[in-house]
Amino acid sequence: MEYAKLTETYIALEATSSRLEMASHLAELFRTMPPELLQRVVYLLQGKVAPDYEGLEVGLAEKLILRALAFTTGLALPSLEEQARERGDLGEVAQWALKRKKQRALFNESLTVKRVFTNLARMARLSGTGTQDTRQSLLAQLLHDAEPTDGKFIIRTVTGKLRLGVGDATIIEGLAEAFVEREAKGKLEHAYNRHPDLGGLAETVARDNIEGVEAIGMEPGVPLRSMLAERLPSLEAIMEKLGRAAFDYKYDGLRIQAHVIPKASPPVLLFSRRLEDITGQFPDVCETLAQAFQNTAAIVEGEAVPVDPESGNLLPFQVISRRRGRKYDLDQAQAEVPVRLYLFDCLYLEGEDLTSMPFETRRAALESSFQPTDSILCSDLMVADTAEAAEQLFDRALEFGCEGLIAKALGEDSLYRAGARGWQWIKFKADYTKSALSDTLDLVVVGGFAGRGRRAGGYGALLMAAYNDETQRYETVCKLGSGFDDNDLAEIPGRVDPHRAADQPASVVSDMQPDVWFEPVVVLEVLAAEVTRSPIHTCGRKLEGEPGYALRFPRFANRYREDKGAEQATTTGEVIELYGQQVLQEGNGNPSPSAST
Repeated sequence: MEYAKLTETYIALEATSSRLEMASHLAELFRTMPPELLQRVVYLLQGKVAPDYEGLEVGLAEKLILRALAFTTGLALPSLEEQARERGDLGEVAQWALKRKKQRALFNESLTVKRVFTNLARMARLSGTGTQDTRQSLLAQLLHDAEPTDGKFIIRTVTGKLRLGVGDATIIEGLAEAFVEREAKGKLEHAYNRHPDLGGLAETVARDNIEGVEAIGMEPGVPLRSMLAERLPSLEAIMEKLGRAAFDYKYDGLRIQAHVIPKASPPVLLFSRRLEDITGQFPDVCETLAQAFQNTAAIVEGEAVPVDPESGNLLPFQVISRRRGRKYDLDQAQAEVPVRLYLFDCLYLEGEDLTSMPFETRRAALESSFQPTDSILCSDLMVADTAEAAEQLFDRALEFGCEGLIAKALGEDSLYRAGARGWQWIKFKADYTKSALSDTLDLVVVGGFAGRGRRAGGYGALLMAAYNDETQRYETVCKLGSGFDDNDLAEIPGRVDPHRAADQPASVVSDMQPDVWFEPVVVLEVLAAEVTRSPIHTCGRKLEGEPGYALRFPRFANRYREDKGAEQATTTGEVIELYGQQVLQEGNGNPSPSAST
């Protein structure tokens, strides 16, 4: 299939914000291709060359992209650099340059989807001496035979800024429309949550229909999407919701899914909540897990918590971030920031899928499957049937250095629902006792406002958004300018500037116009006094002109959520739920709309 056919779909997707229209465009495309090609097309629609857990990124710097364009078009590099500064979108620079191409080839090789994907995948897999030169050459080969619009989307794929506004759920809807009954979409979602390879799922449903999808199961080495917790403002409300419940300590750590595969190399793989392979960052945890499980194959979940090497006391989450992304001096990092892994669930054991079993069964399997050590333990779990008993557990958790509790349902329905947020798990944190707003929120940076005075030259405030998981859009909920110290103000540009967008991203819904737009990537933890209705924010807005939901007196909670992807941020539904809980607590009906920012 010619790459131009995929480009046509890209253009159609860019032209609409309707999720149903996007799904229909995708379905039309999917029906036209064989299963083995469909896998590659789906990866390209995601702006990837492999599932997230494989950790492959093309990773070509702006300077090398511009050099490839200069080589291909014969245009002067300074001219291309000037265009890059003016446009802020290397895809548009490529389109501009290819229209003005000075070097016209006598012979062009056909630019197919297979060829584009193959070159991009090679670029992502290269390592060692000469890697950057080879990547530049592979990109130049594609640009040599690309039409201007093709070049725009190739470069946007290379830079990780495809900007179509198409989320994984929309691709699943397109697959359902193309190959199965819409009612079977839930089966596609279920398979994806347990085996999050969207390209592989597409190939399976195209080749084997829904029967093939139903056969997709767990696979050691492939992470499941994590089950998530709801929130309630009081232990009384939790007990009313669940009745008798198990309570886990809520540790202030990094959630890890560990795959112990004794006969594999390596025998232990670690994945973060956003499906990153973080095995190399925690060799000490891998070694201890392999010893603790004694040749037992398992998939378990736990919290990696930093500990003080002198006292053994638990330390805050920020400390463990020193080990994230570190490739060198790992021995020093282990000594400076040792971690203790508290395991809380077992999803797979010796070839058996446990996710469809009740929580009590999974917990018993966990406790019997490994030998605890000083650094690998079971989480502190207790059962309570009254709010008073839960309160005692809560106090004990805080004394131990935890954030609070996670209440977990008991009984036959207490299954592990991968990728789902439901009332089987409910979190309760210390913040709930301090503020009218019953939790921190994890919000996505979508814009920046230029600083003035002391903040001149940097950002004075950030435009923050919640994720609407129904529309797959990011809806603004506050303008965040408080809670940043001098170190934060110096650090934030380095975190957000790599994700600058030339204009408002297609996936962002905003009435506000920041000085700079960002692709929704970076997630920050935010505190606030309350949720209010606002005419200037779009979170939860159903109709044009009605007020949305916003945070009053938001402030940065001094935590960068590197463990969360943008789609794992606080949802619009959660913001609305917090507002409803707040209204019930206050007993004052619906507050009037305000101009909260």
